[in-house]
Amino acid sequence: MYYSLFEIFSIGIGPSSSHTVGPMKAAERFIRNLREQNLLGKVNRLHTTLYGSLALTGIGHGTLNAVAYGFMGLNVAEMNPSFDYLADIKTKHKLVVDNEHEINFSLEQDIELAKNTVLKEHTNGMTFKALDKQNNVLLEETYFSVGGGTIARQDEISQRIDRKPYEVPYQFETCAELMRLCAQNKMSIAELVLQNEKAIQPHDFSVSKNILKLHQMMQQSIDIGLSKDGYLPGGLKVKRHAKEMYERLKNKFDNNTTDSLTAIDWINIWAFAVAEENAGGGRMVTAPTMGSAGVIPAVMRYMERYGNFTHETDRQNAVINFLATASAICSLYRTNASISGAEVGCQGEIGVACSMAAGGLVAALGGNNKQIENAAEIAMEHNLGLTCDPINGLVQVPCIERNAMGAIKAINAARLALQGSGTHIVSLDSIIKTMYETGLSLNKEYKETSLAGIAKNALSC
Repeated sequence: MYYSLFEIFSIGIGPSSSHTVGPMKAAERFIRNLREQNLLGKVNRLHTTLYGSLALTGIGHGTLNAVAYGFMGLNVAEMNPSFDYLADIKTKHKLVVDNEHEINFSLEQDIELAKNTVLKEHTNGMTFKALDKQNNVLLEETYFSVGGGTIARQDEISQRIDRKPYEVPYQFETCAELMRLCAQNKMSIAELVLQNEKAIQPHDFSVSKNILKLHQMMQQSIDIGLSKDGYLPGGLKVKRHAKEMYERLKNKFDNNTTDSLTAIDWINIWAFAVAEENAGGGRMVTAPTMGSAGVIPAVMRYMERYGNFTHETDRQNAVINFLATASAICSLYRTNASISGAEVGCQGEIGVACSMAAGGLVAALGGNNKQIENAAEIAMEHNLGLTCDPINGLVQVPCIERNAMGAIKAINAARLALQGSGTHIVSLDSIIKTMYETGLSLNKEYKETSLAGIAKNALSC
């Protein structure tokens, strides 16, 4: 099923699309429903229950804060990451619902962590209750955060697969269908995506200009990350490294040091910068998630630095082709598998980002559709089984380094594909199916619960 490029690449506050962006959207929608039913003024108390992965890693991922942001009716695109929106909650235990109705509220008492309960529909579940002064329930709704900031209410959860499709000229479920449509209409994957976007966006919405804006925001995340030092929040005392890595590499250049692998150093630095900024709660573009948001920006900066574009229009076209192609690849994963670390492990986040980046890079450098599929397949094939086991539930260790590794793998996969004709034995459809089956078979403790793997052993050995 076709997912819009602007749904896949959306703006949010770090550190996690599933654990911060999704719950914030769900809480905001719950409050909107209260308002529409003329119940907002009757609310005396708001109670939230977080289940499964949201409960187990919610504190480290900022889920409690995100729920409060949603209740407050904050707009993520307008939020200032450096401002403390929770000051009144922390000091006065007061929350102004939807910027209008003040109630008593405590993050610790009004948000319950049901760590041992996993709802059958998805591990990222949450239930909201609004109660009046007599403790009567005014409204109760259960939502799920299914990956990339996408949410579904309990009665809508099947729509994750069976949702109403966009009315686009080129609808596809599988890569085989996508490739067939492209061949029949003599289009690249990017051209097909652009035609679909023009069909679903408003008439006064410039698809190309807004794609370039997304790219600009991604690149700004690199620059912001390179400008900051100090320690990341959360208690692990993880030091920001991107700035010092950047200054050290610049010093090597100033001293005319030659190193044939310097390009790898740059890619690592760019990915670190974004991943650290995300871990610090900065504004991000999901690509396809917050936890994997550093892969695509790093690969795109590599593309721009080493792509030898003669004219500015050539560079812009490469950016558009990259992101349009990457979004089509993500549509395939979202339709036939998952991009949720809580559902399929980190292969659904870093693995999918790596696959998207590899295919996007091939498209930007002039590769054909078969080479794009080959690159995307190679990238995922070598991320199969990647677990999601962040220490203390923080999107820091091993997540930051994984963004750098994912970017390097993506570039290598693209280069391998560009060296060939595009002919390959393993199809992208088969690798997506394999990834999903692998993810479902992973022990739940290795899927964003912080109960096993590195999360268990790193601090005890």
